[in-house]
Amino acid sequence: MAVVKQRRRSLAPAVPNYTEADVRALSAANNEPVWLLESRLAAWELYEDMPMPTLNDEDWRRTDYRHIRWDEADRIITPNGATLDIVPPYNREPLIGDRQGGLLVVVDGKIVQHEVADELAGQGIIFTDLRTACRDYADLVRPNLMTKAVLPGEGKFAALHAALWTHGVFLYVPRGKAAELPFHVVFYNTHPGASLGHVLVVLEENAQATMLVDYASSPAEQHSAYIGATELLVGDAANLQYVGLQDWNRQTYEFSHQRARVGQNANLDWITGTMGGRLVKTYMELELDGLGAHGRMSGFFFADNEQLFDHDTQQNHNAPITVSDLLFKGAAKDHARTVWQGMIKSLPNMQKIDGFQASRNLVLSEHARMDGIPGLEIEADDVACSHAATFGTLEKEPVFYLMSRGIPRPTAELMVIDGFFDELLQRIPFERVRERLQAAMEAKIIGA
Repeated sequence: MAVVKQRRRSLAPAVPNYTEADVRALSAANNEPVWLLESRLAAWELYEDMPMPTLNDEDWRRTDYRHIRWDEADRIITPNGATLDIVPPYNREPLIGDRQGGLLVVVDGKIVQHEVADELAGQGIIFTDLRTACRDYADLVRPNLMTKAVLPGEGKFAALHAALWTHGVFLYVPRGKAAELPFHVVFYNTHPGASLGHVLVVLEENAQATMLVDYASSPAEQHSAYIGATELLVGDAANLQYVGLQDWNRQTYEFSHQRARVGQNANLDWITGTMGGRLVKTYMELELDGLGAHGRMSGFFFADNEQLFDHDTQQNHNAPITVSDLLFKGAAKDHARTVWQGMIKSLPNMQKIDGFQASRNLVLSEHARMDGIPGLEIEADDVACSHAATFGTLEKEPVFYLMSRGIPRPTAELMVIDGFFDELLQRIPFERVRERLQAAMEAKIIGA
């Protein structure tokens, strides 16, 4: 009988195996402009000078990612002939009725479908892949790509992303234009390795748009890494509704930085969902830069088996009379673990701000662990800021009530958990997407 030797942690590589030559080769293969290569190389210098995060770092001390097998996870995924048909139908169906403003589907880093509604393109709205945007719309991309929101110097993974991002999407809505139909982006991987996707949204003054980004991958046995970045730039008096939904396979490790900047009297409704992945470490930062800016951050997550989700959120009030409202709801079962760390911060003299954050956690097994760490850093005295974190198990009373009406216990428990998440799911503006997410959650609850 053959004996399979397990790999010891000490034998696994501790860092991704990339070199400056990889950066140059990636840029050359895509025939990128000189300014982009220079940007990548500057980020690479930062990456080389930074240490990998460790458990000694405050924002990493609850998240140990050292068991990732970088010799599997750092091989950049390349197209292998997969087509649009490999993407599940529910990930590419129209968001509203039978139409949408634009659809961009990227499989293994290659565009397999790209369409834009004629009436939106006619308004000067740009919805395209990031490589094309860097070439054809450099005057719009270059001033905004990792210069205002996510910065390469923010951490090891941010720098690595800036040096080696492989694919992405660019949405630009000109001043005074409103995209009445939603945009849909799908990033899908069919085999293991590394992918580095980027989302860049730029809304000029008094512009309006709605966008959904799906992240998903086929099942795999080898480790994968997603090292991503999301940048949302919302101009004065603009309005953006942005939804990001992640459902990676169970061998994927995600390390991502996401930041939004909201201008004067502008509004951002930012919704995220985390369902997949083996380990997820996500930074999400909301910057309220202009007088009267408003930002709402909504997050839901459900971890099972041995998943680990770590969400690190920041609400920065950089101008007076600004409002931020954050609500994260999550559940964990089996041996899963979740971490949410939140901070509301105001600069000195940023008076009459209103900041709120709440983390609601539902623990569904005795071995699951959920941590919620809210925080305030207020340097003004005329503010209304508060935070809360709550933890609980499945309440017996509503379950017994439903059972007294003839509903079997498993169904009753499912209904109560559905009710817990319903508040956040209703914030997603697409009925079909809500139904898909509810089905995915129910599958986790019953262990399907």
